[in-house]
Amino acid sequence: MKNLLITNGLIYSSGRIVQVDILIKKGKIDQIAQGIPAAPEMLTVEASGKLIFPGGIDPHVHMELPSPAGKSSDDFFTGSRAAIAGGTTAIIDFVTPVRGESFINAFIKREKLAQKSLIDYALHVSPTWWGKESAGEMEILVKEYGVNSFKCYLAYQDRIGISDAVLTEVMKTVRKLNALVTLHCEDDAIIRKNSAKFISEGNTSPKFHPLSRPPEAEVLAVKKAIDLAAITGCKIYIVHVSTSGAVELIRNTQKSGIEVYVETCPQYLLLDDHVYDQSFERSAPFVMSPPLRKNEDREALWEALADGTIKTVGTDHCPFNLKGQKDRGKNDFTLIPNGAGGVEHRLSLLYTYGVLAKRISMEQFIKVTSEIPAAIFGIKNKGRIKPGYDADLVIWNPDKESVISAKTHHQNCDSNIYEGIKVKGEAETVIVNGETAFKDGIVKII
Repeated sequence: MKNLLITNGLIYSSGRIVQVDILIKKGKIDQIAQGIPAAPEMLTVEASGKLIFPGGIDPHVHMELPSPAGKSSDDFFTGSRAAIAGGTTAIIDFVTPVRGESFINAFIKREKLAQKSLIDYALHVSPTWWGKESAGEMEILVKEYGVNSFKCYLAYQDRIGISDAVLTEVMKTVRKLNALVTLHCEDDAIIRKNSAKFISEGNTSPKFHPLSRPPEAEVLAVKKAIDLAAITGCKIYIVHVSTSGAVELIRNTQKSGIEVYVETCPQYLLLDDHVYDQSFERSAPFVMSPPLRKNEDREALWEALADGTIKTVGTDHCPFNLKGQKDRGKNDFTLIPNGAGGVEHRLSLLYTYGVLAKRISMEQFIKVTSEIPAAIFGIKNKGRIKPGYDADLVIWNPDKESVISAKTHHQNCDSNIYEGIKVKGEAETVIVNGETAFKDGIVKII
């Protein structure tokens, strides 16, 4: 591996933009200064007028996720390729044991799949059931396999969701291990009742997906999670928050001193539920859980991101093709596999509609997309531009304008929920562990 010198780049430091050179040795950031001399054996990248960000860390992706409609359309190779193209250089995916399966065995199997990834990854583990060995297995996962987060579902009770009693046991165990519980918060009973009613009445189109999962389903589940966290003393991280009601509840909880971290996703910041009032082919790509909400919810999420209530922005990247996957629910919205892609577009969307629109600062952009996910999930030596840290860097062209399209994206999917959206600013060069992984629109296999 040759040393790499990035010259004349612009980084955000101590509240201002400064021009620096960055020297990379053996995959690590070695030096940050002005006027670092080049040597003949070095590779050099000229970055005049370009911003340099720490590589993005997406704390919430689902590559090759099993479903009744087949696996999500991106595997770890194609999904990580899309991530690189958008400036994301590390991801956290999930281990989801079938009920009765050893958590450790499920982790080992999932890690084998993840080895196709072109970027560094970590894995949350989902306790989908509880047995006499479960607490001991969780301890082994933390101490021997480096797992420090466990994902629990309050929805999907028929497959992977867990009861309040099991969630309490998980939280007690995680508290003892000084780990973190992440939570998908939707009330399963509300969803099942509404879905059955709509289908029985012949209301089968995607329009009824958001109606079956109303805002109160999220708020009630968030309250339950917070109440159990208060009882057990467990730190929690609530994924893909989508409603103003949940935001307000969480904000008040944080003020009370309970340790609650919150994530939202670009789709909830930028899209709303009018997209469901279209034909099946146009609306089915937007079927995800939780569903897209109202404009007032979007505004509340932006405010919460700006004031620090929301700590991170993940993507919940889980694309399914319209043909052969989403269309299996053409006559029953409950059969449409839930999920959409986004790992490739997170940085450009947040930069355009967050930073340039003055909804969040440059500092907040860097923190929510990289620094804070690294801190919350204990990802060492990533998330900052600092000597000794991994050389995961994005050289960002702030002036480049483009339009998102399924025709040009890198994800392996025949649709894109951000189709036609204009963005300004994009990853021009992406460096992964000291190697140039993306340049001139091409992902290089390293």
